[in-house]
Amino acid sequence: MTGNAAHDSEHSEQRPGTHRRDPGMRRRRVLIGGGGVAVAGGLAVAGIASADTTTEESEASTTAATEAAASANAGVCVLNAEVTEGPYSLEGALVREDIREDKEGFEVRYTFTVVDTANDCAPLADALVEIWHCDHLGEYSGFVGGNGHQEEDNGTFLRGGQMTDDSGQCDITSIWPGHYVSRAVHVHMRVHTDVTLTDDSYTGGEIVHTGQLFFDPDINTEIQATSPYSENTTRETRLADDGIYDDGGASSGLLALTALGDSVSDGYKATLTVGVSTA
Repeated sequence: MTGNAAHDSEHSEQRPGTHRRDPGMRRRRVLIGGGGVAVAGGLAVAGIASADTTTEESEASTTAATEAAASANAGVCVLNAEVTEGPYSLEGALVREDIREDKEGFEVRYTFTVVDTANDCAPLADALVEIWHCDHLGEYSGFVGGNGHQEEDNGTFLRGGQMTDDSGQCDITSIWPGHYVSRAVHVHMRVHTDVTLTDDSYTGGEIVHTGQLFFDPDINTEIQATSPYSENTTRETRLADDGIYDDGGASSGLLALTALGDSVSDGYKATLTVGVSTA
């Protein structure tokens, strides 16, 4: 893979973490940027729900986010943009469906469909989809304190992954992320192939995709203003001002959202077709 290096602007160095991992595993960083490339193929359209808006400005913002999500999910196989894995990545993620542990926040039920653009966009079975993100205060497990909030750190909360089935799909349950200075709300993702599963984790394999996932800005604004997210008083970066999402060409990571209830606190279902290349 080729492209331009992209970086989380406020953090450029990896710090030691406490994540459970195989000590013999070699760490691999993928620092590739660039726009998505459309490839022929037929995929189902994911449902999208946006927050109610009261002004023309917010309506326009929601419409733009919805159209971007639809473009990334509807009727075309997209090679998702490769972007930085960021300073908070760790090896040896737990393989599990629910990564919340005891973290507060609004439920997000992710459904990912992984397709291989190098194989006519066929579903990619037996791939490990790994995600990680910060809690409602903007802190990552293994690095608590890095964004100004001190709390218990076990090195595993809000980290984990699942294997794709024969349809290339997997489900992961987590919470809506919080925010921290200089980045819009986001989730990190890696897709691994040829891993060997252990009792609760994995060894080996190859990383075929490193990306980031993003959320509708109007829904996010409402969530960040609601407890427990409102406890985080650090400055938040808007999606439109996020260098990874905009300049990094990562709009292919915009999630399609469907509300699970009448209130944002009821949570959301988030779907995305993730185009990777095993070539």
